[in-house]
Amino acid sequence: MPLDQTPVPAQPSADSGPDSGPDSGAGLTPEGPGGPGAASEDTGPEDNSPLSAGTSAESGEAWNVRQPGPWTHRDLAANGARFHIAELGSGPLVLLVHGWPEYWWAWRHQLTALAEAGYRAVALDLRGIGGSDRTPRGYDPGNLALDITGVIRSLGERRAHLVGHASGGTLAWVAAVMRPSVIQSLTVVSAAHPRDLRRALLTDRRQFAAFDHVLGFQRPWIPERRLVADDAELVGRYLTSWTGPNGLDEAALHAYRQAIQIPSTAHCSIEPYRWLLRSMARPDGIQFARRMKKPITAPTLHVQGAADPVLLSHTALGGGEYVAAPYRWRLLPGVGHFPHEEAPEEFTAELLDWIGRHKE
Repeated sequence: MPLDQTPVPAQPSADSGPDSGPDSGAGLTPEGPGGPGAASEDTGPEDNSPLSAGTSAESGEAWNVRQPGPWTHRDLAANGARFHIAELGSGPLVLLVHGWPEYWWAWRHQLTALAEAGYRAVALDLRGIGGSDRTPRGYDPGNLALDITGVIRSLGERRAHLVGHASGGTLAWVAAVMRPSVIQSLTVVSAAHPRDLRRALLTDRRQFAAFDHVLGFQRPWIPERRLVADDAELVGRYLTSWTGPNGLDEAALHAYRQAIQIPSTAHCSIEPYRWLLRSMARPDGIQFARRMKKPITAPTLHVQGAADPVLLSHTALGGGEYVAAPYRWRLLPGVGHFPHEEAPEEFTAELLDWIGRHKE
C-alpha cells in the first residue's frame, strides 16, 4: 500500500540497521491484487490519492512527486514491491535509474529526447524513494538490482538498455552481472564498478574523504533527522556542492529537497549506504564482492564528470577491466556529479549514440 507522500519530516524506522543480506525478501510489502506486472495509471495530480499532496515550506506552492509532463505515470509490481515509473514514447526500452538524493525526475531531459529518437523511455523510482514502496528491508545491492530487472519484466520486455546514475549506476553494474540476458546495453554514470569502489574505500584516503556524507549516514536516527531539517537544507547544500560550474537550477533543488521529506524516504534512501560500509567485513559483503568478478557481457558506456567531488575520476576509471564487451569511457570536463543534469545535451548525445550502436 503506498505511503502518504506529503513531504513532512521523516521518522526513521526502529530498525536503523540495513543489514539485509542478498536474499532479504522477507517483510516486503506484498504485491497488489494484480500480481507481478500489474500496473495502474495515475489519474493525475488532482485526484485524492496520497500522491497528490505536498507543500513547499518556502513558497507554499503545491508539489507532487508525479510531476506533470508529456510522460505517463504508472505503478507496477516487481520483486515483492510496488514501483512508480514515468514513461514516454514507444520502441526499444531504455530504463533510467536515478541516484541519491534524486528520484525519477532527474531524467526529465532524457525522457523527452529518447522518446523523440524512437525509444520507450522509462524513469524508475527506486525502492524507498519517490512514488515507490518503502519496505522495511531489501536495500542490499543484490535485491535492489533484482528490483530493476523485475521492473523490466513487468513492463513486458525481455531486454532493456539500462542507464544508471551514482547509486543507480552501481545497481546497473550489479544487474548486468546478476541478469545478463536482460541487459541489452549498459550506461553507467558517476559510478565506479562495485569492486573498484570497495577497493578505493579501503585504500584511497581521498576517495574515503569524498564519501564523508556516507560515513555520516552510519549513525542511527541522527542522519535521517538532519536530512529533513529546515526544509531539507542539508540536501540542498549537498546538491550545490557536488556540481560543476553548470549547477542545478532552483526548480531542481526545490524538487529534490521536497522528495527527501516524503515520510520514510530519508531513512530508506540511505540504507544502501549503510549496507555498503557495514558489510565490508561481513560474509555477505565479501561474497558480493567475489560475485562481482564475473565479466559483464553487455556493451558498456561509462560516463564520468571530471569535476565530480563525490566519485573521484581515478576511482571510476578502470571499469572496463570487468567488461567482456565493447566499452567506452567518457570523461566530461567541467562537469560534476550529475552529468545528465549539468550537461544534458552532451550527455544525451553520448547516450543516444551508444544505444543506437547496440540496438540488436
